[in-house]
Amino acid sequence: MPIMFNTLLIEAGLSLSDVRLLRHVDQRSRKGLTPYELWRDDRAAFDTYQSIQRIESKGAFGGANYWASFAGTEEGETLFLGLYKVEFCGLLDHDVPTPNRDDVDKAGTCHYYNTAGADLLKEYVGKLVIDWGSGTRTWIQRPDRQNKPIVELRRENRDPDFPGFSAFVKPLSRIEGLPRGWKEVLRSSRGIYLFTCPRTREQYVGSASGDNGFLGRWLSYVQSGHGGNEGLKSREPSDYQVSILEVAGSAATTEEIREMESLWKTKLQSREMGLNRN
Repeated sequence: MPIMFNTLLIEAGLSLSDVRLLRHVDQRSRKGLTPYELWRDDRAAFDTYQSIQRIESKGAFGGANYWASFAGTEEGETLFLGLYKVEFCGLLDHDVPTPNRDDVDKAGTCHYYNTAGADLLKEYVGKLVIDWGSGTRTWIQRPDRQNKPIVELRRENRDPDFPGFSAFVKPLSRIEGLPRGWKEVLRSSRGIYLFTCPRTREQYVGSASGDNGFLGRWLSYVQSGHGGNEGLKSREPSDYQVSILEVAGSAATTEEIREMESLWKTKLQSREMGLNRN
């Protein structure tokens, strides 16, 4: 028999009817930051994200005094982020930039909740994974009606290991939200990468030879939409799929990396049938 999440709530002295389960997965993100990544990298930003809610969600919250917050991870897990003491404050009284989107929550259009992390269940934060079940679209649920099985309790909060250069494949929009360990690997590595446009099916071969390696080069595309390349400037912005073709040795010169880049352009014919212009 699996251990159930309600067992932890009851042992903590909480009334199940006074708790709501929240599973944060924001499909509207435009900055490449999921709710989990906000929580992992910037707790203040996550608190802002969680405290501002749609007016129509008030009925589902039902005046409960506690939120047990979870987030969907990229691996499809439902990770416990903590128990929060909640106070309903009414309509948002000023504009607030949305932490994970290029948007603003306007005054009067949302409800604001004062949320404070509770000490209860803090030993499980970032370590406990539950089975949310098939109703992932219903992101607010009641524990007195939905008892969730605990599927894993880890010794520590951890991100997945870097998959290796040959297995690395991500949309460009996801680069900013990569785990810190992955970013350090990519920042310290240089070489040749491939962009694939999901809309036009065209390829672009590029090189990363600067001090911040692959990461710095890709972030320049995220910020500008084209990274200064004429071939990409001529296209509408796209969420390119990013992969790594070849990693340069630590002693490789900029000229050697450019020669590697030219060879890959020839192999993939990205000048004739892609987005490279030279």
